[in-house]
Amino acid sequence: MKKVLISMMFLLASVLVCQADEPQKFSPEKFQAEMEQFIAKEAGLTADESAKFFPVYREMQQKQRAVFGKMRQEGRVKPTDDASCKRLVQKRDEVELELKKIQQIYHNKFFTVLSPSKVFDVLRAEEKFHRQAFRNMGQSFRQNHTRQK
Repeated sequence: MKKVLISMMFLLASVLVCQADEPQKFSPEKFQAEMEQFIAKEAGLTADESAKFFPVYREMQQKQRAVFGKMRQEGRVKPTDDASCKRLVQKRDEVELELKKIQQIYHNKFFTVLSPSKVFDVLRAEEKFHRQAFRNMGQSFRQNHTRQK
């Protein structure tokens, strides 16, 4: 009986260790929720302000993702001639301008639900969140990479 119990404990410990070694899968929903919570806290948004702001913010992100999709499609393969490379660079510039236009439109929409000061704070909080997220991803990558060696 002791052997069975010890074997079961060893098996459970092995499973837990293996799960801890596996890199965490990215969850867009979790990322979005963490970002919104961080922005609301950093910008000092009230529950009412958050309820009005985040639907507009998500709408902007959805439109930006569609444009990013275009950019990804265009840049998958390097063209073989200079004329095609030039067209691709110009197309990329157009897409980046389109992204900026979306931002400009939605920043103006944000002013209808938040004060300009809060909009400014939201934008700074968003930048801060992304910097921290990239820093954390880099640390996770380095940790996973050194474990594999």
